[in-house]
Amino acid sequence: MTTITDLALDQKSRVLSLSFDDGRTIGLSCEYLRVFSPSAEVRGHGPGQEVLQVGKENVNIVAIEPVGNYAVRLVFSDEHDTGLYAWPFLIELAEKKAENWQDYLDRLEAAGHQRNAS
Repeated sequence: MTTITDLALDQKSRVLSLSFDDGRTIGLSCEYLRVFSPSAEVRGHGPGQEVLQVGKENVNIVAIEPVGNYAVRLVFSDEHDTGLYAWPFLIELAEKKAENWQDYLDRLEAAGHQRNAS
C-alpha cells in the first residue's frame, strides 16, 4: 500500500505536493483540493447531495493542521476548514486527479459555470 511521506505547500503556485514512499511526488492544486473537500458542505450528507463548488480558482491553503496520525485539516483562504483529509482520501485524490478534474469541469459546464483561470 502506498503511503504519503511528506506534504509541501507552495503558496505562490497554490500547489500542495504529496511525496510517496515509492519516490513519486504528485502536485494537487489548492482549487482541486477545495472543490473535492470531504466536508459535508461539499459532499452533502448522502448520495445526490453534493454541492458544486464554483469560484474557487484563486483559493489558497493558509494552514495545514495534523489530525492524529490519520488525517490533515486544510484551512483555505475562503475560510473553509471543515474537511478532514484522511491519508487514504488524499492518495485517492492524487491517483484519480485527471479523472476527477475532468468530471469537475464537465459538471461546471453542465451547470452553466465557467472557470476564471488566472
